[in-house]
Amino acid sequence: MKLLETEIIIEAPAAKVWQVLTDFEKYPEWNPFIKEFDGEVKVGEKFKVNLHPPDSRPMTFHPRCLVLNENREFRWLGHLFIKGIFDGEHVFELEELEVGRTRFIQKEYFRGILVPLMWNKVELGTRKGFIGMNQALKNRVEQITD
Repeated sequence: MKLLETEIIIEAPAAKVWQVLTDFEKYPEWNPFIKEFDGEVKVGEKFKVNLHPPDSRPMTFHPRCLVLNENREFRWLGHLFIKGIFDGEHVFELEELEVGRTRFIQKEYFRGILVPLMWNKVELGTRKGFIGMNQALKNRVEQITD
């Protein structure tokens, strides 16, 4: 198993970050990494997600939502082709620091027989994608006035 993890501090309460993070229809307006969500996102259900890692071709997955815990965590599990080949458990965590500040953590656990062979390419593009999305989320949330 390989883990890729990034984080950023957002000057806003977790509820405000969550509101932007889970407004999937607006992702094309601001998100450089995840361009599209299609389908209802609820625990146990599959949905469509379109990822655009920098310097890579876009990829479409149909992951299953594992966790949707308001203002705290959103987690899904996706597979490349079939289960066990290249699986990714994608996690968004929100950690309320002090009033008005949130640590946003984006990480993914990679498992499967192709992970060691594909890791260097996947790690580089995915890390850039995570960092780009984190910064875009921060910018979007901090620009919203109450």
